[in-house]
Amino acid sequence: MATTPGMTPSSQTTTLAPADMPMPFTLPQIAPVNDLRLESKLQHKIDHKTKPRGSLGRMEDLALQLGLIQQSDVISFEAPQMIVFAADHGIATEGVSAFPAEVTRQMVLNMLGGGAAVNVLARQHGFALQVVDAGVASELDDHPQLVKRKIASGTQNCLHMPAMSRYQLDAALQSGVGVVEQLPGNVVAFGEMGIANTSSAAMLLSRLAGIALKDATGRGTGLDDGQLRHKRKVLTQALSRHASAVLPLDALAALGGFEIAMMTGAMLQAASQRRVILVDGFIAGSAALVAQQLAPQSQHYMVFCHRSAERGHRALLDHLSARPLLDLDMRLGEGSGALLAWPLVQSAARLMNEMASFASAGISNRSEILSGATAATTTQAPSSPQP
Repeated sequence: MATTPGMTPSSQTTTLAPADMPMPFTLPQIAPVNDLRLESKLQHKIDHKTKPRGSLGRMEDLALQLGLIQQSDVISFEAPQMIVFAADHGIATEGVSAFPAEVTRQMVLNMLGGGAAVNVLARQHGFALQVVDAGVASELDDHPQLVKRKIASGTQNCLHMPAMSRYQLDAALQSGVGVVEQLPGNVVAFGEMGIANTSSAAMLLSRLAGIALKDATGRGTGLDDGQLRHKRKVLTQALSRHASAVLPLDALAALGGFEIAMMTGAMLQAASQRRVILVDGFIAGSAALVAQQLAPQSQHYMVFCHRSAERGHRALLDHLSARPLLDLDMRLGEGSGALLAWPLVQSAARLMNEMASFASAGISNRSEILSGATAATTTQAPSSPQP
């Protein structure tokens, strides 16, 4: 919902008044990172470090990606940001989660109190943390780390109707843009909190990537076998109800959550500002999937930080041909995986910036050794047998 600065939409508002209706969402302009001359320069610099070519494996790929994002062979990070988008889901009333919807609010309060995993990791790694109320079902008191962007008190139950109106979707996307626009720095990590949001992520993956629902749907917060069967049945019915919602924004409005929609807008804006985007797990990945389908070049700015234990995340990463940095059997969310991967991102940058080259270290590299050997072979006559 559009609001004047400093005002928060009413928690009871589920439809937008005509005066508050936002303009249709416009995609931010995102520049592709393709620059063959720069890529050649970066690759040459990486290949001529004091190591066998390719011996740092995927760290070399990561360093190349960071250089292309920043358009420089000297990589620097400034004021890294951690944003957690929180919202409730109407479909939670169908028993698709092991936890009640009230846990969304309780976990947000835990984050604002500094006690969640994301708080610990943000403090450890020097990330400024903000929690965005995209659509928590209850009102939250003001807090320095709370950004109030509530679209409504949770989505509608998508088993019976679209999760959100198109106006609400546009408002959520635009709010995500606005959140990132106001942040300093050139690195942003994305996390989320929302009971039943693995259901939305699974349905978006199934609809937008053509993944069978059984392969997209996992245990979420810890469902047993019977509960998992029930979840799949409910999600199958919801997908059937919204069979015509096949385009990215249509699917997001019909099946998504306010935190996923807002994160999608935020990722697109981050890419437009050439920020390094740290993508967490399955839910953040579903926002990345929508962003990528809306603007394929946005994926160039995304670092996929870990592979979640949630069933659908492997399929999502495979669909995007994304190789995550970590695989630790985690399924917490919040942005925890993104922050755990941060030291690897820092290391890739430092290797690019600080590691010596063969020339600067005065070490013969392999090509010089081979060329020297070849020259010796061609200039020295073979020994003749002595009589």
